[in-house]
Amino acid sequence: MKRLFKTINIKNFVKNYKEKTNTVPFHKYITSLCETTETIPAHIIKKSGIERTFGHQLFNGTRKPSRDKVIMLAFGFGLDYKKTQELLKISQKRQLHPKIMRDAVIIYALNNGLPVVDAQITLGELELPLLGKEERYG
Repeated sequence: MKRLFKTINIKNFVKNYKEKTNTVPFHKYITSLCETTETIPAHIIKKSGIERTFGHQLFNGTRKPSRDKVIMLAFGFGLDYKKTQELLKISQKRQLHPKIMRDAVIIYALNNGLPVVDAQITLGELELPLLGKEERYG
């Protein structure tokens, strides 16, 4: 950050730091996560509550996920809060913040290992938008 603020030429800065800041494409990351967890995409998709065809398109890279879909995949993988934040970062989506009530419910559910269905029920009971209804929360 200090170097960015001190830079005189943004083009040179971007050129010099491009390799250091590039992350693996989202679909490759979630595919490697499947390998690490020794599971298959179909199981993750089912556990996440994402529509099957759309889920497979996320895994093969033909579709880009919304923030809510990334969070739903985190539930499918059984990720905790910290790993979900990393998944959101890799997907270039806004990370979860505890001062946002909807995010607080999601953080609680992730941190306690609850399935996506339980998170959805709690969101509904608190009259907060359900995951997958990201028009205002994407």
